[in-house]
Amino acid sequence: MSAGYAVLGQRSVVAVSGEDRKAFLQGLVSNDVLRVTQDHAAYALFLTPQGKFLHDFTLVESGSGEDAALLLDPETDRRADLLRRLKMYKLRSKITLEDRAEQLRVAVAFGVGALEALGLPAEPGAARPFGGGVAFTDPRLPALGARLFLPIDGISALVSSGLTQREVADYDRLRLSLGVPDGTLDLIPEKSIPLESRMDALNAISWDKGCYMGQELTARTKYRALIKKKLFPVTFDGTAPEAGTPVTLDGKDAGEIRSGRDGAALALLRLEDVQHATESGLTFQAGSAALTPREPEWDHTTKG
Repeated sequence: MSAGYAVLGQRSVVAVSGEDRKAFLQGLVSNDVLRVTQDHAAYALFLTPQGKFLHDFTLVESGSGEDAALLLDPETDRRADLLRRLKMYKLRSKITLEDRAEQLRVAVAFGVGALEALGLPAEPGAARPFGGGVAFTDPRLPALGARLFLPIDGISALVSSGLTQREVADYDRLRLSLGVPDGTLDLIPEKSIPLESRMDALNAISWDKGCYMGQELTARTKYRALIKKKLFPVTFDGTAPEAGTPVTLDGKDAGEIRSGRDGAALALLRLEDVQHATESGLTFQAGSAALTPREPEWDHTTKG
């Protein structure tokens, strides 16, 4: 796939500014906010106290002095919920929460040569100023390309860098082929467990930063090996199953389809069923479609 870009209307930018911005988010989100700078972005989760998924976003620092802020990109139609939840914990923290959806756009650059076109290394989270905003190598997986927070007139800088405008669907096909989940397309608020969604392998969780919302149960899940299901990239033959379609193996419930398109999808499957299917030659079914799951190449947590 040649290098291109797309504007993600499904993601918007919110800002957390003020002298306590890092300390405030450090106690709430799953990654180490103290390591986030203008040169280094991160990917993080906002969880329930029970360690269940609520929001995911990338975050990077922008500006300096009084203009410094941490920029986050929650899902557009859920950003008000994130801001509401953050305000609940503000108390006496010296921070300002701001919706910047009207000032900044979220874009992605992907395909062969995309990172090079933006002057970025294939290092998760590497960031630099670009087009009046900021560009950074996707902190989850460099194979996804780059993410950018840009003013409206900064989009033209992508074209000047030699990138061709593409459809969001093209980026979604890449994401699905890699097996990377995307917010509520693949995770269910207040139900999904981060490690079931392979968030540890996608650099969303710091295991040594100290306490944050949901930290105790997330750590317990890891160290007691409590995970029984995981998201798998799957290919299918037959009619494309819709999100939420039950997956069966030998006529028995084995999981559920999440997002998908054009012959590829993500499915939450029981690990013992995946092993059984591999050993027995049985085939997963979702509606009339036959599914073939595989382990994502980037998830080294399940490899020996």
